[in-house]
Amino acid sequence: MNYDDPVKNRVKRIEGQIRGILKMMEEDKDCKDVITQLSAVKSALDRTIGVIVSSNLVDCVRNANENGQDAEDLVKEAVNLLVKSR
Repeated sequence: MNYDDPVKNRVKRIEGQIRGILKMMEEDKDCKDVITQLSAVKSALDRTIGVIVSSNLVDCVRNANENGQDAEDLVKEAVNLLVKSR
């Protein structure tokens, strides 16, 4: 799969958020603030997983259709990936 710049930028943003959380912990910031930021990272990761799986699925289904293959197994695999990520 080709990971485009927007997806890479999402991961870089998440990386920055994680660094910020570590800094908050080192500065003994309030637990609620740390948890809020951790929740934001978790949500960002979930969205990024969804983007990657859906982009990959579109490419795989397109290739399967072009080659006369059934794409049903690909869809099931994508759904399983999403379920496992939760």
